Amino acid sequence: MTKGINDLQPARLEQALAARGLTKGQLATLVGVGAPTVTKWCKGDQAPEAETFDRLASVLNVQSEWLARPLLPPVSAPLYRSNASALKAARAKLEARTAWTQEVASLLSEYVDYPKVNLPKRTFQDPEQISDTDIEAAAEECRALWQLGRGPIQNLALAAESAGIIVVREETEISAIEGLSSWSEVLGRPIVLLSADKANAFRSRFDLAHEIGHLILHKHIPRADERDRYNQMEKQAHRFAGALLLPAEAFSCEVRVPPNLDNLLILKQRWGASVAAMMMRVHTLGLLSDEEKLALFKRRSARWGAKAEPGDDKWEPEVPRLLRRTVELLINEGILTPERIPRHLGFSPRDVENLCNLRENYFDAPAEVVDLATLRTIKPERQAVRRADVGSGAVVSFLKFKK
Repeated sequence: MTKGINDLQPARLEQALAARGLTKGQLATLVGVGAPTVTKWCKGDQAPEAETFDRLASVLNVQSEWLARPLLPPVSAPLYRSNASALKAARAKLEARTAWTQEVASLLSEYVDYPKVNLPKRTFQDPEQISDTDIEAAAEECRALWQLGRGPIQNLALAAESAGIIVVREETEISAIEGLSSWSEVLGRPIVLLSADKANAFRSRFDLAHEIGHLILHKHIPRADERDRYNQMEKQAHRFAGALLLPAEAFSCEVRVPPNLDNLLILKQRWGASVAAMMMRVHTLGLLSDEEKLALFKRRSARWGAKAEPGDDKWEPEVPRLLRRTVELLINEGILTPERIPRHLGFSPRDVENLCNLRENYFDAPAEVVDLATLRTIKPERQAVRRADVGSGAVVSFLKFKK
């Protein structure tokens, strides 16, 4: 390797390129070097000089020290809530953002205990093993474990986070991919990344329910590359989402038979599911024939268009809280100062705000907090944490912050 900052981790550089949606050529132009130089950095054949290293970190908007950290083990290959034609670069970007979420959650978990993972356990090895009855049973068990009852779910994002799922919702600028889910071996829990680009609460709830279906049903099944297998797994996650949001017995009792658009519009606001999703669910439950479903979809399209529905703006999208409240808890307890958190995590304040669902410019003036995560109890002889309001030589035991 050519002399320079030898601590640069090539895999970090590749990950940052993917997360920023940059090519090696674009990065070379921004940093002021030749494209072959960036290629050598990525291969580990050459290292940047100190000044160039700092400029590289600045262009990528990460801490210089972050580029020198070894990568964490990767999350499982994500399952996408997407169009199969999604671009390779778009997938790489979202996979990098998911890896960053894992890293943020992992570093914060040094100080807090997240809710325990509480999901139905399934061991399917192939989608062919999964029957419709299996899907309905998994959704019913999920509701039972989360103590959701049989009625509408008031806040699915909160329920998912309370069950130990790390949820991120951010604008991705990738319309073809509405969400993805992975399991993190590092965290011992799943991660769901949802697109906030469309700002539709009903679609976002369904996307989250869909990803929960993937996490439960397909945990032990490799990501499908063949179109038929991919479509089969998508249909299974779709059915799970419908069963979770619209449980068979309770929902079917409220549906007028034969269903009509006006009745479903009323139920939309009660159940938090789109008319289109309810139409599919009614068909799945045998309350609508194939011909009736097709006719109803045609009436829906003629009346409202292909995508938007009346009442879409009456629900605000559900926002994740777990990582946000973790950050707020650490700041309010004096464990970490606002300006130290982005440096500790290695990311820009803007990235931390996006991944943790913090308001813009949060680190300039943090807000109060209601606990969701709890501070980790650590023996004094093993670890202590400096408080921001004490002198540099004073150390306060973590036990004093136990909730």
